[in-house]
Amino acid sequence: MVSTALTDLWFGFGVALEPHNLMWCFVGVLVGNMVGVLPGMGPLATISILLPLTFGIPPVGAILMLSGVFYGAQYGGAICSILLNLPCHPPHAVTCLDGFPLTKQGRGGAALGITVISSFVGASWGITEMIFLAPVLVTVALKFGPAEICSLMLLGLLAGSTLARGSPLKGVAMTVCGLLIGIVGSDIETGTPRFTFGIPNLFDGVEIVALALGLFGIAEFMKSVNQLSEVDTKYTKVTFKDLRPTKDELRRSWPAMFRGTLVGSLCALIPGTGPTIASFIAYATEKKISKTPEKFGTGMIEGVASPEASTHSSVQGDFIPTMSLGIPGDAVMALILGALMIQGIVPGPQLISEHPDIFWGLVASFWIGNIMLVVLNVPMIGLWVKLLAIPYKYLYPSALFFVCIGVYSTNNDMFQVGETIIIGLVGYLLLLLDFHPAPILLGFVLGPRFEENFRRAMLISRGDSLVFIDIKNHPISAFFVFLAVLLIVVQIYVRLRKPKALVDELKMNAETNAIAQAEP
Repeated sequence: MVSTALTDLWFGFGVALEPHNLMWCFVGVLVGNMVGVLPGMGPLATISILLPLTFGIPPVGAILMLSGVFYGAQYGGAICSILLNLPCHPPHAVTCLDGFPLTKQGRGGAALGITVISSFVGASWGITEMIFLAPVLVTVALKFGPAEICSLMLLGLLAGSTLARGSPLKGVAMTVCGLLIGIVGSDIETGTPRFTFGIPNLFDGVEIVALALGLFGIAEFMKSVNQLSEVDTKYTKVTFKDLRPTKDELRRSWPAMFRGTLVGSLCALIPGTGPTIASFIAYATEKKISKTPEKFGTGMIEGVASPEASTHSSVQGDFIPTMSLGIPGDAVMALILGALMIQGIVPGPQLISEHPDIFWGLVASFWIGNIMLVVLNVPMIGLWVKLLAIPYKYLYPSALFFVCIGVYSTNNDMFQVGETIIIGLVGYLLLLLDFHPAPILLGFVLGPRFEENFRRAMLISRGDSLVFIDIKNHPISAFFVFLAVLLIVVQIYVRLRKPKALVDELKMNAETNAIAQAEP
């Protein structure tokens, strides 16, 4: 098995090192690094804007570029968190807790140096995990029938909507919205128009480009446009010499890196968790096992090393269920699946055997891209920080211009531009009401495949809905349904316990205050 994996990886390096693929990988990591620094952008909005560009790029180059944007953005986000106390993206919010205090102590360069090392260690583990684990998952997944695939997708949809940030109930509501949007258009079996309201332009359904650019281009920018304060750059002067950590900092960081990497790789296998939850769990774990937990938040190097390693391990690991099973773990992975579908490639267990150039080329490009990011980050930190001085009033209209051009270029149809604007306005309203739209994309991408496999399962079982929990004939499907039910029960239990815990805390505070007032 090891020799086969190494042979396939060697083939992947041959694909990734082709000049045009290498160029698209570099473009992806460069753009990703840049948008990682800029607040209000992020990989979701950027990949949405770049999605129409993939029409004119070969499939391998397109996926290498979009993936490079995703993991490249994580490097840029760490720079802002450590030097500016500005968590441009959610996974790096926890890095601020110890990263910025280190900067104020004059050790910001060392924190960035440790971040680069941690990022590379975490990413390398995630890539290695993908090399050996993805083919195993494919071998198992090839034994799946329609009932098993349908149950697995149900689990993925529930995990993606309930484990994401915000209220689980709101997440489920957004996923249902995505499922409903996914069935707009002609019925896949009968050709009957559904939810088109007599509009011929909707007979082919809602375009993923219009949905993505509306929700994560227009809506996100509208939310951020008036919320950015002027950035204080007085701590941002970092030289190459400053990036070298001391021997003591390296000694303390290595165990934290490996623990964070392990947490991130485990979180990556659970749909819906993603790098944000992984980084917070890694930080909490590090604080829990530390002999001096009270020092966390005052400039502990472990508080930087562990969450950064966890973030990158999780980002690379996210590709495992996405590429091997066709089940995206979050909205970014759903977009990358959408890019594959645009190219006419069906994601799932057959991807590795039918398109080995895409899978193994992507795996090899991860290492190439991460080396590029290390080389780019070290000398260009000053330039990335200066990007924050660009007024948002220039960035915003420029981004909207590219959104409109991108949507129009997909089918040369002005209807889709209007569609994107409407979706963007609705998405902005949802954000104001604290409904995060990411699960919509998850439901939209998985919805048609979920419906197709559900219908097949019903036809094979002659309408018997118990086929999904038939332990004798479909034990795998029954197991996935059990996990889905367990996930719902756990979420309900957690939500019911929260009010009780809050009441107990208020009572304890009241008793403490009463005792304090009674003391002379």
